[in-house]
Amino acid sequence: MEKFYTPSYEITPLTLAVVADRDQYGHIGSWILDEDEEHYISGLTPTKMIDYACRYFGANLKGRQEGTRDICGITHKAPISINPMSGMYFFPTISPANAQCSWISHTHIKRVNKAPKQHSEIVFTNGRKLLLNVSFGSIINQVQRTAQFRYLLDSRLKQLKNLPPLDPNPILDPEP
Repeated sequence: MEKFYTPSYEITPLTLAVVADRDQYGHIGSWILDEDEEHYISGLTPTKMIDYACRYFGANLKGRQEGTRDICGITHKAPISINPMSGMYFFPTISPANAQCSWISHTHIKRVNKAPKQHSEIVFTNGRKLLLNVSFGSIINQVQRTAQFRYLLDSRLKQLKNLPPLDPNPILDPEP
């Protein structure tokens, strides 16, 4: 049985980004950027942090990615919903199979700016900025794909809210 590791910090609706960063020994860790503070988690890549956040809500990253594919057909660098009820939609900056992949919260993006040397600057709604070594076009594409996925999933959730409530005492084997 696989031992389940719980990181010392959880991704929440206040999380802006989970950013890959190398330590002085070359190991990849994660910077968790929240609205008001930062946390460094050594030894865990951002994708592993995202997987643990998904597991906290009863799924895993692979299942969330498969759900995105089923809902809107996105198969590569798929955006995910860690928890749609709390607006936790994230997208990867590069392939999640790459340890240097960072994850950005769609909810907190105010705008994306072009930066020199094929970089992008994300400006969050609270004014914080994040410079990424990813092209402007790639980040804009991820923002738009996440918006489409979010719209489709939110539409499905709204349809569920309009269904009549389930019978609390269903008859499982009715007699003819």
